[in-house]
Amino acid sequence: MARLSPANLMVAHEIIGRYPVPRSALIPLLHLAQEQDGYVAEDSMAHIAELVGVTPAEVMGTCSFYEMLKRAPVGDYMVNICHGISCHLLGASELIHHAESILGVKSGRTTEDGKITLEAVECIAACTEAPCLQVNYRYRNRVTAEDFDQLVGELRAGSAGVAPHGNLAKVRQHVSEDRWAGVSPPDGQGEPPWMTRNPSDDGVGS
Repeated sequence: MARLSPANLMVAHEIIGRYPVPRSALIPLLHLAQEQDGYVAEDSMAHIAELVGVTPAEVMGTCSFYEMLKRAPVGDYMVNICHGISCHLLGASELIHHAESILGVKSGRTTEDGKITLEAVECIAACTEAPCLQVNYRYRNRVTAEDFDQLVGELRAGSAGVAPHGNLAKVRQHVSEDRWAGVSPPDGQGEPPWMTRNPSDDGVGS
């Protein structure tokens, strides 16, 4: 799929309505696009640009800055093995080599079944739990080769309790329209509700 689906377009309008300036919604909209397709497609970025009134290049600039936003298809499960100094000293290199052997792919590649993308990454801030890894950015700590083999089996069987790549939360936040902050959401809106609820006082601070 390229552009946002009709259902996700409705979600996008709600997200944009939470912000006083539409372009401030760029990051959550990019996550929405990634949730839809598993990565952020170029047509989705163009669609987002239209929705918030910026150029596709500006959307690309934001998307390309963040490692969690992927601009090409990846597996259902991103397995990121840390090889920062603490993890390295406690066996991360051996774990990465073991993972490559078990999965049959080098770091940075996706298995033939499209299930798992393997990456060796820099510090993921769990140094006391080394060697550690993340599965779709959910932590697994003090991982041994045996732990990794079990994890792979669970991922392929769908029993690991991890949502496919792109899904950040099990429950989507919903904000009612009367609490939207935006001054110019896509459907057009007059004075923002927060300004109506909190009228300015010219005497304040004078």
